[in-house]
Amino acid sequence: MTLRHITSVSVLTISAMLLLSCGSTGPKIVSTPIANIDTQPRKTTELTDDQKQTWAHLDLVNDTIPGMSVEKAYNEIIKDYEGKNVIVAVLDSGIDIQHEDLSPVIWINKDEVADNGVDDDKNGYVDDVHGWNFLGDIVGENLEMTRIIKAHQDKFEGKTADQIPADQKEDFELYQKAKAEYDKEVQQAQANVARYQGILQQLNSSYAAVSKALGKETFTKEEVSALKAESDSLQQSKQFMLFVMNNVGDDIEEAKTQISSGIDYFKGRMDTHFNLDKNFRAENLGDDPDDMSTKYYGNGDVSGPDPKKEDARHGTHVAGIIGAVRNNGLGMKGVAENVTIMPIRAVPDGDEYDKDIALGIRYAVDNGAKIINTSFGKYYSTHPDWVNDAIKYAADNDVLIVNAAGNEGLDLDENRVYPNDEWPGQIDEIADNFINVGALTSEYGSNMIASFSNYGQGSVDVFAPGAGIYATVPNDEYEFLSGTSMASPNVAGVAAVIRSLFPKLSAAQVKNVILNSGLSPNAEVILSGDSDKVKPFAEISETGNMVNLYNAIILASQMSK
Repeated sequence: MTLRHITSVSVLTISAMLLLSCGSTGPKIVSTPIANIDTQPRKTTELTDDQKQTWAHLDLVNDTIPGMSVEKAYNEIIKDYEGKNVIVAVLDSGIDIQHEDLSPVIWINKDEVADNGVDDDKNGYVDDVHGWNFLGDIVGENLEMTRIIKAHQDKFEGKTADQIPADQKEDFELYQKAKAEYDKEVQQAQANVARYQGILQQLNSSYAAVSKALGKETFTKEEVSALKAESDSLQQSKQFMLFVMNNVGDDIEEAKTQISSGIDYFKGRMDTHFNLDKNFRAENLGDDPDDMSTKYYGNGDVSGPDPKKEDARHGTHVAGIIGAVRNNGLGMKGVAENVTIMPIRAVPDGDEYDKDIALGIRYAVDNGAKIINTSFGKYYSTHPDWVNDAIKYAADNDVLIVNAAGNEGLDLDENRVYPNDEWPGQIDEIADNFINVGALTSEYGSNMIASFSNYGQGSVDVFAPGAGIYATVPNDEYEFLSGTSMASPNVAGVAAVIRSLFPKLSAAQVKNVILNSGLSPNAEVILSGDSDKVKPFAEISETGNMVNLYNAIILASQMSK
């Protein structure tokens, strides 16, 4: 992402106190930006349980944890200042809008009458009281490469390049690339099913042997360790049980559940992600994903079709990171206080359709969102221009998009991911309203880049907390999840605070504030979890910065003068 550079906080007169007053456009700032972070001591002790739940909000100087200084910003700058309410659209898998920590902040379309079957506000979406569900009853879906194979296999299967007409060469090359990756991933999934099934079988037989030898069905690791194995087979069973119990504890049924979950996951991928025989779109929605003229499909059920709301887990977690109610004493605190969450369901278990994403972005823009969080991505796209045009539409309407960089540990300067505003061979960003976010861990130093996080000096803008993030999940529960999907909403939350406190700043200006106010560690970091792959932190994103709310508010206040 090419930046429209402004003066960075890191080169402001750090040693002096900033005395900035924004009058009616924001809070009065009497604060010094955080700087000289490499003189800070490294944390050497394990995080406490409270720190594990809140580390993304903590401060590197005060807590020696590379959080975004959220609590410091609220305690020292924001205090009781009430900004303007900001609508943040969460374009995701769905949201549990009845969650105890989210229901007060869920968007309500005041121009729509609930459940009357009438398009009261004449926007084309009937009963869109809390947003829109572009997936209808779809949960599982193909990957895009599977769809590409299905679309072209009758034409290209068994053919060689010299048999393909010139006007079909590009499609043939795409088909070959998708087919090669598909075959590799299917083989891996099948191998994992067999491996987990073998482990479960071994666990069952080992448990039975050890249980019989001990004369009891429930036993501890210490009892297994003390067991005298009088045969080679019993010795093998004993060692296997000790291996399992050292990793998961004494609860053998829980170990069996975890292994069975692995089997179900990879079998599920075969049934959905790689299924060449099913058309989930036609069966469950009836919409043509290759026809942009049909725009009004789906329904208003933004939590999704599952009564247990399992498919809304990802979106609910993302929503909580951004805006879970801060002052209710429940569960967790979102980054942004004065925020409304607009749910837009467009991301299935599988790859999203370009049409749904493009229309989802446009729906958010047309219904008042000022920020859109897009925690998803894929490496194949059949209609990328539709999404790119939607991103530009958001830019034209002063809407900021905050995007997850992806979780494959790839250099995006060499690998194209969708969506993005810049990619290999395209050095100029397509719009000035798009932030691409990589993921940090809570460990400041060489291990602070999450092993899964994508990176790229020209393709990723900034990094933010994304590993082990505690937030809302359906049915009033809370969980730790990891991914750039969690880093993106942390930044969207920061953006919401800035747009709330300084509403006169444009989306492009808010982007520049976030990108240029971060902390810049002078450290070499391990990438992709590979200790042989090390680069300076400054060389793995456009800015070389970690997002910091405290500094962002100070810089925003200066720009708003």
